[in-house]
Amino acid sequence: MRVFHELTRRSGIHGAPHPVRRTPYDKAGLVAKHVSGLVTRNPFLGRYDALVVPHPRKPDGVEIYTDELRATLGPSALVLDSGINGTPLPGSKNLDFFTSAAGAVHKRQLDDRGISHALRELTGVEVPVGALLAREVPKHQRLRALYRTLLRRHRIETVYVVVAYFHQHIVGAARDLGIRVVELQHGAISPFHLGYSYPGRPVVPDQPDELWCFGSYWTVVAELPAGTSTAVAGATFLPKPGPKDPRRVVFLSQGTIGAELLHVAESVAKEHPDLEVLFRLHPSEHASDYTIPAGVQLSTGGSTLDLLASATYQVGVSTTALFEGMALGCRTAVANLPGHEYLAPAIEKGHALLMSRPSELTKAPLCADAGAYYAPSNLAGLVNS
Repeated sequence: MRVFHELTRRSGIHGAPHPVRRTPYDKAGLVAKHVSGLVTRNPFLGRYDALVVPHPRKPDGVEIYTDELRATLGPSALVLDSGINGTPLPGSKNLDFFTSAAGAVHKRQLDDRGISHALRELTGVEVPVGALLAREVPKHQRLRALYRTLLRRHRIETVYVVVAYFHQHIVGAARDLGIRVVELQHGAISPFHLGYSYPGRPVVPDQPDELWCFGSYWTVVAELPAGTSTAVAGATFLPKPGPKDPRRVVFLSQGTIGAELLHVAESVAKEHPDLEVLFRLHPSEHASDYTIPAGVQLSTGGSTLDLLASATYQVGVSTTALFEGMALGCRTAVANLPGHEYLAPAIEKGHALLMSRPSELTKAPLCADAGAYYAPSNLAGLVNS
């Protein structure tokens, strides 16, 4: 996944998906938090049956993907929530000191056995695979050993994790010990997502045993690794669609394609001057990233889901919010930009329109089968089964 992000960024196809900006003051504060966390958030104390690893993104302080799960498990669950790239949940524990220290000492370069050369020959882009290997492989090995110790200490029976492909040291440690691993869906899955798509379903190391999905669509849209089964857990975090503003259009930005999408928003505003065109930033983006043109309003703060509940039209490329907007009754247009292939199955089903010209916006359809993407919650039944 890291090689893919570097390849698309260096080729100019995409920007950075979730850029992290830290000043020297921020970095010093992070070190202080790590040290204090050794005492105040020590996960080795107590005794638990399950481990929950939430998502770092928490709109309005709520981590929507494991909220219901944590309530269902109650005090039997150890919640391990990093504060490195976000604010940890109240009462959670973390190993942030060790996570940062694990990657601090490493060689500058490892032999990548010709991978960099092969990528350059294939794509014309140089990616420092050897440097990535030098940092990530020792870090993985150190953290994997640490988490084996933690899981043994508590005799954990099930590990629940969000974004398993960025927590492979935790997944791997659990698999080393024969502990069941469940991943909770956090975003869009497609045949083009390197975290989930393995054509032919080969055996892949360090993958979860189960993937619990928002709806039935996600269980079949990509070929998962051999040994990973799926179940529909549903979703409770979507609000009810509110009264729709017939003039409101929400453009859903994301770091990989935001600048290009803003040009589309400007074209739509010129083509449809009677519409209210809102450009909604992804949580990882900043207002300073963009110069907003006339006719377009920058949307920051508040809930994206509540905004979509009031919108008549939504436009994006590959963000998960497009599927959420479908379930909230938005007419959906997918901008014809790199990454639109993520929405190809939904477009083929007639649930969304691939928009190449701004005049096509008003032809965008409503989704006739929103329950396939976001079903009623069945999570408690899965936990207790």
